[in-house]
Amino acid sequence: MIQWKNIKLILMRELRDQMRDRRTLFMVAILPLLLYPAMGIGMVQMTVLFSEQPRTVVMLGADELPKHPQLLDGDQFVSNWFTIPSDADKLRVITDSQPADTENPDSETTDTESDSDREEILKQARELELELKQHQNLLDEWDKLKDRKDSSEAELLLNEITETKERLSKQFAESKIQVLIIIPKGLSQELERVSEQLARHEPIDFDPAVSSRPLVLENRADEKSKLAFIRVQEAMQAWEKAILRARLNRANLPVSLPTPINPEVIDLAQDDQLAANLWSKLFPALLIIMAATGAFYPAIDLGAGEKERGTMETLLISPAKRTEIVLGKFLTVLVFSVSTALLNLASMGFTGKHMVNVAGTGALSKIGDLSFPSFSALFWIVVLLIPLSGLFSALCLSLATFARSSKEGQYYLTPLLMVTIGLTVFCLSPAVEINPFYSLMPVVGVALLLKAMLLSTVNAGILYVYAIPVLVTSIGYSLLALWWAIDQFQREDVLFREAERFEVGLWLKHLMRTKDALPSFAEAGFCFVIIMLLQFAVMNTMRDAIQMATSAERPTRMMQLLMIQQLAIIATPALMMGIMLTTSMRKTFRLYLPRFGFWIVAIVLAFALHPLSQELVSSLRWFFPALPKGTVAVLQDMSDPNQAIWLILLAFALAPAVCEELAFRGFILSGFGRRGRAWLAIILSSVTFGAMHMIPQQVFNATLVGLALGLIAVHSRSLFPGIVFHFIYNSLSIYRGRVPEKWVPENGLQHFVSMGPEGLRYSWPLLLICAAVAMVLLRWVILQSQPAPGQPAESLSLSSYDRRLTDSN
Repeated sequence: MIQWKNIKLILMRELRDQMRDRRTLFMVAILPLLLYPAMGIGMVQMTVLFSEQPRTVVMLGADELPKHPQLLDGDQFVSNWFTIPSDADKLRVITDSQPADTENPDSETTDTESDSDREEILKQARELELELKQHQNLLDEWDKLKDRKDSSEAELLLNEITETKERLSKQFAESKIQVLIIIPKGLSQELERVSEQLARHEPIDFDPAVSSRPLVLENRADEKSKLAFIRVQEAMQAWEKAILRARLNRANLPVSLPTPINPEVIDLAQDDQLAANLWSKLFPALLIIMAATGAFYPAIDLGAGEKERGTMETLLISPAKRTEIVLGKFLTVLVFSVSTALLNLASMGFTGKHMVNVAGTGALSKIGDLSFPSFSALFWIVVLLIPLSGLFSALCLSLATFARSSKEGQYYLTPLLMVTIGLTVFCLSPAVEINPFYSLMPVVGVALLLKAMLLSTVNAGILYVYAIPVLVTSIGYSLLALWWAIDQFQREDVLFREAERFEVGLWLKHLMRTKDALPSFAEAGFCFVIIMLLQFAVMNTMRDAIQMATSAERPTRMMQLLMIQQLAIIATPALMMGIMLTTSMRKTFRLYLPRFGFWIVAIVLAFALHPLSQELVSSLRWFFPALPKGTVAVLQDMSDPNQAIWLILLAFALAPAVCEELAFRGFILSGFGRRGRAWLAIILSSVTFGAMHMIPQQVFNATLVGLALGLIAVHSRSLFPGIVFHFIYNSLSIYRGRVPEKWVPENGLQHFVSMGPEGLRYSWPLLLICAAVAMVLLRWVILQSQPAPGQPAESLSLSSYDRRLTDSN
């Protein structure tokens, strides 16, 4: 029975200790109150002091520009051509017809220095012009020879074009020019001629946009050049529209002629909506990151810090139970996590609103009055913060307890923070919205629900439908993490581990010399990590190999690659680690012959569970996101009657059955079971088995099937029934997909199956029969305790399995 009085005493003890720590107080209370006002003041100062250096734009042939409308005004573009007129000051235009005394009249440099700088830049521009003309001449020659692919002359010309472009790019990068504009000769006369023909309504027998077109050189790899080009492009587009309007006026044509539709855009955004849009990006991100960082440092101090200070032993001999100690520490970390998140949100909100009011009519005023979210949104922020902080608090406390020192604890918690930031960035994308699937994901569900609630003003009631699953799953994840923290505190080998110097050489020697019959928990986890990393590494290679194949070869190529993947990526790491790290391949991979009953159960159970799992996934189709196109193509290849059935069974049934069982019900399940909890080993192996499939629908289905496979493997002490089950289950999926769309069940089958738009469906009488058979068979498997001939004569119940594995350790 848990004594809440003891939990309260531990909570108050830890809170007092943390409140005495100046670093903790500074991070939780002082920093949020100082950080955001300081950032606001700093932004104002930077805005006042910042002065962007003008970028250099060179224009050759400026004398060919028309006089009206005017493009240049001295060494600048005419400010009227910019949406923000002050942008004209951010471009310095040098032309080959510009007198020296008009350039930078306010500059403090001497005329001699200005003239020498201008002449050097113009020299670089003329060299670029010559190189560009040579490059264009080569391109014109290539247009004549490109159809002669076997011509050696064409190949040499192509190499010369590549070299010329490389030289041109290098010269431009080494010059002081950000944008180079080359005006063709006769541009002004050409524009005037076309305008006169339009005014007289005469036909134009050429395209003036092709015959006289300015050239603009820029380098988008250079941020200075890219920014300068954007402004040059804005000015020239506005200037071009002014020329078009003048032509239309001379021809007595409506100015709206080039834009016959010209829809009128009415922006209905209100100030409160603009503010909600901003808060929807800031509040969820800050809430998650600060909840994680708020739990980060207190957890390290209460876990690894206790070990370093030597106060862990004193705490353990107190009358409080270890569960009560963990709950007290957990509540302490939770208080700091919630406080940190709320203080940061409040400080950022008030600072942001104050900065907008101070800005007045400045740039910040464009986002609205920055009113605070509604009371209901603020209420849900607090409600959702508690389970979110609970999850981070329990995870941080577990990792900090497992760590030998504070330094090691920081190493463990930093990846957690990185993963949290990655999920937060994912949620900030406007394309990502809350749906049933995301609502059940940790962290993501909370972030997307808060974002939707802060944004929504009309259909807010619909969003509250997701509040229950988000709250329930968040609380569930928090309780699961808290259970892990309690489990860590129950283990003496975790609490009293001493910090030790790690040397790779000694560790490898110890690993190779000190072997056990079964792999360790860490080795099983490492095997799963290797499998996932290998799958990630070959993903692009496999995709490219499939795309390079012709349409006729693609299905066969896909099956070949799938078999290679199963053998090389899934089976090989498990077998290699089994050979290198264990002394008994037979025990590790359960290479025993089971009793005859398990063979029958594996066969019948596969037939019973297949309809149940398929209908469950079909009924949850609304929950999962749509399948990727690649997966749809694979399913179509499986159901293609033109493909040999033996090859499909080999690739999609036999290879996965053998390779995946060796890895997940062999090495990984044995390693996870070393700690003496068979049920935990079954759950973890099934979760890793599901995660390996990556696609959400397959992850869900494979995890459920993995539970049944794990039970069979544990109680039969054999891998072979699972292989048979796996092969039959996958084979049924293949044959189900090959049933013709026009097939009509008859002779009583219509009561059990039917054909729908998505293929063969199973009726409820068949599902009831399958559910009853599956329950009976699974119960029989669990109750079996007698080993088969040739197996160790020991009980196979879960409790005895736990004791047996504990003794073997």
